[in-house]
Amino acid sequence: MTDFDWNLIRSFVAVAETGSLSAAARRVALSQPTLGRHVADLEQALGVTLFRRGRRGYALTEAGLALYERGKAVNEHATAFSLLALGSVEAIEGTVRIAASEVVAAYVLPPIMARLGVEEPGIAVEIVASNQIENLLRRDADIAIRMVRPAQNELVARKVTDIELRACAATSYLERHGRPLQPADLLGHHLIGFDRGDDIIRGLNQIGVAVTRDSFRFRTDNQIVLWEAVRAGNGVGIGQEPLARRDPLIEIVLPDMPLPVLPVWLAMHRDVRTSVRLRRVSDFLFEELKLYAAG
Repeated sequence: MTDFDWNLIRSFVAVAETGSLSAAARRVALSQPTLGRHVADLEQALGVTLFRRGRRGYALTEAGLALYERGKAVNEHATAFSLLALGSVEAIEGTVRIAASEVVAAYVLPPIMARLGVEEPGIAVEIVASNQIENLLRRDADIAIRMVRPAQNELVARKVTDIELRACAATSYLERHGRPLQPADLLGHHLIGFDRGDDIIRGLNQIGVAVTRDSFRFRTDNQIVLWEAVRAGNGVGIGQEPLARRDPLIEIVLPDMPLPVLPVWLAMHRDVRTSVRLRRVSDFLFEELKLYAAG
């Protein structure tokens, strides 16, 4: 085999590492039929069976295992080549893919991107709304807005600001149930919190408000659903202070109650930091997010 599509190796590595066509499709942004065809084409070109197909997904055969490490190395070199090529692009036009948490993606970025569109009409944006730490090394995103400091050596990160968190509720709820005057009063209110995550529980316990999962009348792990539950009057929840201040339906309660802050970091791969397009968007986000947190 001397001439073939190198995308076949990329698809092979993705299926090998995820164990299924569906998971691999999400990683490389291809359809499942396309991935299945890539695997079949590679097997035909090599003359070997790379995977055992079963109800539990795709498992590497011995031949597949033998080729996986080489395939992984080829894929990493191809990705590095792509990153270096992107870093050399000078035109301030094209697409920039930004990963951010659900709340930031839904409520914070749209108006910021509208202002970017006025200043840089040649830039198109793709927003990845996910609370998972996007893998910039695999180009799942060009720029990531993270609430933790990135640890990978290959990434360049800038601390933007800290976003204050506050207890808040809809005015409609507070008019029915009254306004808490001290943190202990929260125990007599309907509370909104996470289903499986314990961040809110730990934060309230640290300031002496003894809550458990059962203390929350409304529970969800989706941040957008949680915020909309607060807006609809389901009870008292924890939200970003600047978001609450901008919402005419919401009031901040117990403003002096100490709560953790959300650190905001901007990250990109070091190989693309010289891209004029990505640097322009990164700098724009840096200033706009600072204004959002302060505003």
